[in-house]
Formats: sequence, structure tokens, C-alpha cells
Amino acid sequence: MTPVHFAFSSAFILGLTGLALHRIHLLSALLCLEGMMLTLFIALSLWSLQLNATSFSASPLLLLAFSACEASTGLALLVATARTHGTDRLQNLNLLQC
Repeated sequence: MTPVHFAFSSAFILGLTGLALHRIHLLSALLCLEGMMLTLFIALSLWSLQLNATSFSASPLLLLAFSACEASTGLALLVATARTHGTDRLQNLNLLQC
């Protein structure tokens, strides 16, 4: 395993571990998801550059667009949750109450 592969694998695993273990606030969960998506974007970009294939060049841009949509949806949910519940703690959220 090259150092680049190790760095991207460890960054993705770090984001996944943060998402699994530190889900106290909604903002921290969203930041872990964004870190995972950016790690995938950089890894996919470097992979397409390494292969010198132009057919894979649209995949990182599609992933980046999906990541931007995910981030905007997450921030909208964060604002809506903070306005209705007064906090972004995941422990206080109940899906049965609207």
C-alpha cells in the first residue's frame, strides 16, 4: 500500500469513526460526512489522473456536485432543527414529534 493510499484510507476511516462514535451534535455528524465525501472526491480525482483516462473525468465532478447538494440539505436541516427544537443535539430529536 502506497503512502497516498494509506493517507486516503485513514482519512476516510477517521471520518467514518467520527460519524459512528461522536454523534452528539448534528453539525459534527454533517462535518464527518463532508470529510468522507471530500476524501472520496480527492481519491477519485487522483485515480482518474493516474489512469490518464478521459472517460473517468466526469465522475469526480458528479461526486462533488452530489456532495454540495448533500451539504446544503444538511445545513437546511440543521437550521430547521435549531429553530424548532432550540438545539442541534441529536439526543433531543424525536421523529414522532413534529
